[in-house]
Amino acid sequence: MSKKHLHNQAAIPLAPAVFKKPQMRPMIAEYDPKKKGVRNDLSDVVMVKYKVDPNEIPVEQQAGSTLPLMEIPGRDVEADEDYNPFEHRKLAHPTSDMDTLIHLLKGSLGSGILAMPMAFRNAGLFFGLVATFLIGGICTYCVHVLVRTAHDLCRRMQKPSLGFAETAEAAFLSGPPAAHKFSRLAKAMINWFLVIDLLGCCCVYIVFVSKNVKQVVDYYAKGSDWDDIDIRVYMASLLPFLIAVNLIRNLKYLAPFSMIANLLVGTGMGITVYYLFQDIPSIQERSPFAGFERLPMFFGTAIFALEGIGVVMPLENNMKTPTHFIGCPGVLNTGMFFVVSLYAFVGFTGYLKYGDGTKSSITLNLPEDEILGQSVKLMIAVAIFFTYSLQFYVPMEIIWKNVRHWFGAKKNLAEYSIRIALVIVTVCIAIAIPNLGPFISLVGAVCLSFLGLIFPAVIETVTYWDRPNGLGRFNWVLWKNTFLISFGVLGFLTGSYVSIIDIIKGEE
Repeated sequence: MSKKHLHNQAAIPLAPAVFKKPQMRPMIAEYDPKKKGVRNDLSDVVMVKYKVDPNEIPVEQQAGSTLPLMEIPGRDVEADEDYNPFEHRKLAHPTSDMDTLIHLLKGSLGSGILAMPMAFRNAGLFFGLVATFLIGGICTYCVHVLVRTAHDLCRRMQKPSLGFAETAEAAFLSGPPAAHKFSRLAKAMINWFLVIDLLGCCCVYIVFVSKNVKQVVDYYAKGSDWDDIDIRVYMASLLPFLIAVNLIRNLKYLAPFSMIANLLVGTGMGITVYYLFQDIPSIQERSPFAGFERLPMFFGTAIFALEGIGVVMPLENNMKTPTHFIGCPGVLNTGMFFVVSLYAFVGFTGYLKYGDGTKSSITLNLPEDEILGQSVKLMIAVAIFFTYSLQFYVPMEIIWKNVRHWFGAKKNLAEYSIRIALVIVTVCIAIAIPNLGPFISLVGAVCLSFLGLIFPAVIETVTYWDRPNGLGRFNWVLWKNTFLISFGVLGFLTGSYVSIIDIIKGEE
């Protein structure tokens, strides 16, 4: 049919019912390759062809004439404002603000707190105090950025909730056209960084447990065949116990282990603080600033301890009142202020107490010849052993979700085999890198620099890149995110370099 004939059709008066939205009725249209869309002379509307991928996220399709015509999701600003994602969340057991705060504290308060005195040793007493609150503030702000952007993307995509990786995918799909093809890569990168980060933490836990148990055994085994056995023997001996516990696939059955771990950590930290306040030296005896050469180690350790961005999106998605999460004061601000303050307190008092003798875990500084000190080391070791299973659960779920379709009817055997293989891999890595301090710094510098700083800034930039005034006056959002990305990259490069050098040298 010719264009002239189409034009003549447009001149014929039509009934009012015909003038519905173009995508709601059949129409005669022609494809415009320059605009990558279809032009219709009846309504003079340009539309883009879309298909929906298996994850129900629209993907631009520039070729093929038989696909349905849809409006571009996330481009209609007025429609975005009309959709409230929070009203569409169907939650069987939504959490209250207090429940979410407790879960946030539990997810953020981990073994990293025991490494904070070592972080202060690498920064200096007063510089470490200021820098801890600074890094804590930056990490908290990046979580704000991620959650706020996720809320906007939920409105654009008209989806009730999005996870961390899904937020990245949606950002690239609703951002500038040039970014669409990177959407799946963005999602995959975040998932794999989460896997590497959490498995790296599992490796750190193995080193941590082995060092604390070895210190107690060495005290009672002096002069015997068990005296001063290589730390790697302790790590290898943990393997059968770790395999047994991590064959538990249901998170429900891991809950008692989590409760036991929380009780042991709480008791152990209480006793540790008691020791820290015994015979405290003068502040003048400690260096206020340790020097620039050790700052990368401080950065890696501090961000390892403080960064809990992996637990944020699941907590926010399950809230009864999600708007309270990033409000003022809000659940996030309240929880992170408490977490950062507690970490700064332990780091400050631990370094003040032990100075340059501060070890990679503050429990290793406790008296070796006192029952109370020995009990703390064993309690913390058992708690971290149980925490391994909870930490292992998330990366295993991500990996299994992506490979289970390969195995057909033998899914159970395959899943158990993968679990055993992953546990063996973490133990082997821990045996290869038995230096706890540099290992903690390396995991923080490599994984959490990306997850906690770089990715949230990239997601926000892509999301608002082509929105009207999306980057703010004078593009201040772009400049701010450029700083965050640069800060994250600098921390990643310097922290990784210094940590690897210390691992090679065998230094703690």
